[in-house]
Amino acid sequence: MIVTSPAEFLGACAQLPVAPEARATARAAFLVAPAASELAAESARDNRYMRMDAAFDAQRAFAQHARLAQALRADVPVVTFPGDPATPDAMFPNNVFATAPGRFIVGAMRHPVRQREAARDDIRAFFRDVLGYAEIDLSQRQDRVAELTGALVIDHARGIGYCGLSERCDMAGARAMHEAFGLRLTFCFELARGEYHTNVVMASLAGRGVILAPDGFADAEVPRAIAQAFGGRAIRLTPEQKRAYAGNAITLSPKRVWMSERAATSLTGAQRASLADWGFAVGSVPLDEIEKAGGSLRCCVGEIF
Repeated sequence: MIVTSPAEFLGACAQLPVAPEARATARAAFLVAPAASELAAESARDNRYMRMDAAFDAQRAFAQHARLAQALRADVPVVTFPGDPATPDAMFPNNVFATAPGRFIVGAMRHPVRQREAARDDIRAFFRDVLGYAEIDLSQRQDRVAELTGALVIDHARGIGYCGLSERCDMAGARAMHEAFGLRLTFCFELARGEYHTNVVMASLAGRGVILAPDGFADAEVPRAIAQAFGGRAIRLTPEQKRAYAGNAITLSPKRVWMSERAATSLTGAQRASLADWGFAVGSVPLDEIEKAGGSLRCCVGEIF
């Protein structure tokens, strides 16, 4: 079922049958190393978080990325694919590639610089031939945009998707992702003007809580409804915390939420206490060089279910 209003969403949640047992967090993660010496100017047309006016240190970005991979191995096995200088946004692979149990999904990207990533044979072969996943390729049709888990935040425990509509995802793309991920319910809503991906303004915490940046949604009732769906377990971010990427977080185990060092530093004591009450420690690594490219920790991490 796909719904488009807060009232419909809360009504559908109330009637949703008890979910079959499902993993709330991934079995492993995959990353793509930075390789380009400059940022993707094409992506900057609709990603206001990119710092095109700042010098970009490719070696420093590579070192921060390697440190991230090492840190995440505390929770799950991590596979890192080599980068390609021709695809500067490839260090954010979750928008292009994603998985559901037994399935490997390729996104339909808006910009040509990212469409080139979707054609990578080595990543496709790893999931198809090594892991034996069935490939679902959304990139083959030009009548939709579906930037996977950038646009779609998934509560895997309950099979619910939260899909923000913007230049990076339209309704046709939302429908395709709903089917590809095998979701039970998808709530589609407009992001606020200037927002490009849902995972910058929202993070599902292993289905037990949620981080929300209310100013990232076009309709203020949407984040209220989402918080209600999580039983009120919601961390609400200020605009400054959102810009520090505190919403770009991920749980790779039921006991820890990962975000960048800058994001973690922005959290208040009360917010940290809430996370602890919900059973989450905060893990963080410095990613300030990578964040110049308009994404942060969650954007760097592809999940393997």
